[in-house]
Amino acid sequence: MRPIRRRRIILIGLILAAVAAATSAMVYGLSRNMSYLFTPSQVLAGKAGDFRSFRLGGMVAPGSIWRDPHSLLVKFMVTDGDHTMPVRYTGILPDLFRANQAVIATGHMHGGVFVASEVLAKHDATYMPRELQQAMAQAHAKYHVVLPGAENAP
Repeated sequence: MRPIRRRRIILIGLILAAVAAATSAMVYGLSRNMSYLFTPSQVLAGKAGDFRSFRLGGMVAPGSIWRDPHSLLVKFMVTDGDHTMPVRYTGILPDLFRANQAVIATGHMHGGVFVASEVLAKHDATYMPRELQQAMAQAHAKYHVVLPGAENAP
């Protein structure tokens, strides 16, 4: 084999190795930063046990909001119709946060309580993540809940 051809083969091999290393580092970094969405039923079933941080989605249970008068601590319950999960959050909540409102909280579990680092409140019912929509549809079907506007649906 000629020296020029040998150098080209070595160079191509090094370039391929660098591309493979960069691709694997990118995939690893992206997978570590993904945030999965779970409902309280899924969390209590143990499906979120392997994740350090994840999103909890559902509705704020009526009468469950408690605010500490001396700090920004807020405690409330998130429900999906089947199960309820306690949530603790320290910070300023969105203006639309209230009972019977859809909410998505990002955080982690600590001693059976979901400790949220961020809370998002939905402003209307036109958008819902697919996973949460499927879980809520199953809960509605289980409890025979008829949604407004769906009375005449086939």
